[in-house]
Amino acid sequence: MKTKLKTHKGAAKRFKITGSGKIVRKQAGKRHLLSHKSAKRKRALGAEVAVHPGEVSAIARLLPYGN
Repeated sequence: MKTKLKTHKGAAKRFKITGSGKIVRKQAGKRHLLSHKSAKRKRALGAEVAVHPGEVSAIARLLPYGN
């Protein structure tokens, strides 16, 4: 009998797998010290971005069932 793999809960909270299979993440820099940042920069920081290609395999290993 094969054992089930456990999802890494820290990774599951930080990363999302899209319908096409890409892994996306939120951007850092939008928690505090926002008054000196431009509105354009704050809007851009709100968007999700694709994970760097070099990190994809490591993150995919932490999310075995595509959370």
